[in-house]
Amino acid sequence: MAAILKRPSGMPDYLEDLEIKQWGYMKKLFALLIVLSILQSGAICAEIASPSEKVMQPTAEEFRKILSDFDGYAAKAMVDWKVPGMAIGIVRDGNLVFAKGYGVKRSGGKDPVTENTIFQIGSTTKAFTAVLASMLVDEKKFKWEDKVVDLTPDFMMYDPWVTREFQVIDLMSQHSGMPAYAADSLYMMGFDRAYVRKSVRYIKPVSSFRSKFAYVNNLWLVAEEIIEKYSGKPWEQLLKERIFNPLKMTNSSADMQSFLNAKDVSSLHELSGDKVAALPKNWEFLSWSYVAGPAGSINSNIVDMAKWLIFQMNNGKADDKQLVSVENMNVIHSPKTVIGLGGEVQKNIYYCMGWIYHEHSPYPIIWHDGGTTMRTMIAYVPEQKIGIIVLSNYVTNLPNLLAFRFIDQYALKNPKDYSSEGLAEMEKMKREEKAKSPVPPKRRIAPIALEKYAGAYSSDIYGDINISVVEGKLNLVIGPKKVTAVLAPWNKDIFAAKWPFSESDTETAFAIFHVDLWGNVTGVTLDSLNQDDDLGVFRRK
Repeated sequence: MAAILKRPSGMPDYLEDLEIKQWGYMKKLFALLIVLSILQSGAICAEIASPSEKVMQPTAEEFRKILSDFDGYAAKAMVDWKVPGMAIGIVRDGNLVFAKGYGVKRSGGKDPVTENTIFQIGSTTKAFTAVLASMLVDEKKFKWEDKVVDLTPDFMMYDPWVTREFQVIDLMSQHSGMPAYAADSLYMMGFDRAYVRKSVRYIKPVSSFRSKFAYVNNLWLVAEEIIEKYSGKPWEQLLKERIFNPLKMTNSSADMQSFLNAKDVSSLHELSGDKVAALPKNWEFLSWSYVAGPAGSINSNIVDMAKWLIFQMNNGKADDKQLVSVENMNVIHSPKTVIGLGGEVQKNIYYCMGWIYHEHSPYPIIWHDGGTTMRTMIAYVPEQKIGIIVLSNYVTNLPNLLAFRFIDQYALKNPKDYSSEGLAEMEKMKREEKAKSPVPPKRRIAPIALEKYAGAYSSDIYGDINISVVEGKLNLVIGPKKVTAVLAPWNKDIFAAKWPFSESDTETAFAIFHVDLWGNVTGVTLDSLNQDDDLGVFRRK
């Protein structure tokens, strides 16, 4: 599983899974999902209704047929996408009307997924953090337009003007100016939340503040810091007291130990060769999503997530009690940042605060997905009071495609076979990606003596790394977890880096050493950390 692989060049941010990019075997898949996302944001919006057209709700009999057809479609699609297991919940008019598990919790096993099986929900956690912040705004602990630096004085962005102007609402609106997924590898390497919060001051902007969508996770930890300061409680405790308990989400949690201790819980999975394999329960990098905390650490199941979805669809009300003001629920759900602007066919998409507002026919959809080593999708159509949750134990785009398929069916459309079309496009792009894979030069130039590359290197963001010669090979060690990459000669001062997260032999990352005219090694660039800028450049100490 590779945690520190670069986002495919030229890929629009909004076409990726909106999650921390931590999976090496997924590097190609993210590129392949471009076309699948176009299916979501373009082709499925092709049937545009006129404003005056009244959209008919399905009758009871039509709804039964829709559920039956969708049930069979989902079961087949799961097998086609090689997903070991998933669970689907559908909410209609404030009730969970469909809840079913598909497949198994562990690849090769027989224990079936049920509606009570726990999954990691990834970035759909962000909406919970936005609600906690809204509660404190309701209580006048702070305001959305308050300057972050006034609430937490040690906050600092790379640009002093941006530091001064950054508001609370900006923390959750994905328009910071930083590169997308900036320094997300810190989570996998063992750095803690305080370190991640501090790291943003070293990340150079690649666009103007508030001018462009770029999905990041680190600023949600700054939001957490403010929430904790003005509530007087840890984020996890507040989450339980203010959301889980009132909503009776009794099987939900936000820590690693609860995930490990859960009895009805799914395994994590990765691609190993051509097969999808389960990761060990004590996988050494399991902790990374829990370090990400307010950006992606919640564990839950269909039954609990349905309660959360109903709460959203009821605009902050649970059991006739308004937990969040309607005004602030509207703030959370309303567009803040343009993700993509389409024409009459491909409609507009906006980031809200832990949600995405997606113009669609006949009505807009509010949704968000998430991915750790699992994949989640939650979506609802406010006007039709219909919503869907898909939890899966392997990272593919299937949950997204299923959600949009169901929404189209509910609108009495004739939906396309998004699953088959997506698989065909994915296979096509796999071939294209394979053709672009780096090939070792036929006539390699030998590196200088390995000892000359050995030594300590430093980065403001990633701290110190150490490179040493071990049994005739270069080993690179980085982060508090002492993650080790083996560097193999590629050509002259370029080495192929094999990270322990990656199980795929086709994935190639590089370490490029900087050597001056006198043969002195002055630094090294790790391309898998070098997102859109010089984040992966290390100076020799």
